[in-house]
Amino acid sequence: MSTTPNNTNGEHSFTITHPFHPLSGHSFPLLSQSRAWGEERVFFTDPQTHQVRSLPLAWTSLAPPDPFLVVAAGRTMLRFEDIGPLNQLLKTHQKEDH
Repeated sequence: MSTTPNNTNGEHSFTITHPFHPLSGHSFPLLSQSRAWGEERVFFTDPQTHQVRSLPLAWTSLAPPDPFLVVAAGRTMLRFEDIGPLNQLLKTHQKEDH
C-alpha cells in the first residue's frame, strides 16, 4: 500500500469553500487527493510557505453535494439531524418562559 496521495479524479484545482477557513474562496492547484487521518483529503502547496498542506475534501469545491440537499432541492433549510437539537433548544426555552 502506498502512502503517497495521488488520486486526483481528473481535477486540476480546487477552491476552499469552508466559510470559516481563512483561505475560503481561494483556489489552489491540486497536488493529490487521498484518504488520510480517517477522511478524504486534498493536498496542495501553500503559496506562502511552499510546504505541502492538506484539507478535508468536504471543505472544498471537490466535495460531492450533500445528498439530502440535492433531494430537498431548496425546499428545506434543516436536515433531519438538525431538527432534534433545534427541538430540544425550543423545549428548553419554553420551560424557561413558564
